[in-house]
Amino acid sequence: MADYGQLIKFRLTFTVVLSSILGYLLGAEGSLNWTSLIALTLGGFLVVASSNGINQIIEKDFDKLMTRTENRPIAQNRMSILEAGIFCAITGVVGVSILGLYLNTYAALLGFASLMCYAFIYTPLKRVSSLAVLVGAFPGAIPPLLGWVAATGEFSFIAIVLFLIQFFWQFPHFWAIAWILNDDYKKAGYFLLPTPTGRSKQSALQIIIYSAILIPLSFLPHIFGLSGEISMIVVTIGSIVLTYFGVKLYRSLSITDAKILMFASIIYNPLVLVSLLIDKV
Repeated sequence: MADYGQLIKFRLTFTVVLSSILGYLLGAEGSLNWTSLIALTLGGFLVVASSNGINQIIEKDFDKLMTRTENRPIAQNRMSILEAGIFCAITGVVGVSILGLYLNTYAALLGFASLMCYAFIYTPLKRVSSLAVLVGAFPGAIPPLLGWVAATGEFSFIAIVLFLIQFFWQFPHFWAIAWILNDDYKKAGYFLLPTPTGRSKQSALQIIIYSAILIPLSFLPHIFGLSGEISMIVVTIGSIVLTYFGVKLYRSLSITDAKILMFASIIYNPLVLVSLLIDKV
């Protein structure tokens, strides 16, 4: 069971599903449909679990090279590729089916697209180009959009706003992690910081730019009637703080400031969705 927990990256999967649930609650009107919410939770969990497992199957030989991943079950041959492949196929098919049968076609398509993009485009691209982060930001931004579409059955401008906030948030978040783990990533030949210069001012400047984009995006949920002024202030302040920590990293280029930025980004994501939910109009 511990190996399966590692295979699906349980904590990461849980946080991804949580953002889908919050997106669902933002889109839901009237009494809560518990059947739909349970279907979203279970289906979303299985899809993300499948994506993470396929990621480890593809990266088996490279996981052995990095301290962070060397103890994963497939890398250590505690679990065969066949066993993991069967598990991922079942969880992926069942997860997408649940989204389609109990929610709607849009939800199933988003779940399927997220799985395909993460497992089969983002994962192999990591060893080719830093553009992998851009590609990976698409499936990473789908969860709140999926939750909204599951609740409403439609794509709306607010749904796109939720997608955009999650999309641009991922760049400072992931690049902060890549900054911290850059030496470990190099062992496996991964190119994840935004510029070939690695831990440099050029890379830090990219972090500042993508963090700063979140500031004007913070106003949109209020402007388009999803939430009130309080959440707008909270989200805007959070975006400014994230940008400030990006500036600190630009000045110091230190791993310490990268860790501060990473923790700030971890807090930022649920802060945005929860504040919008609490202040929902």
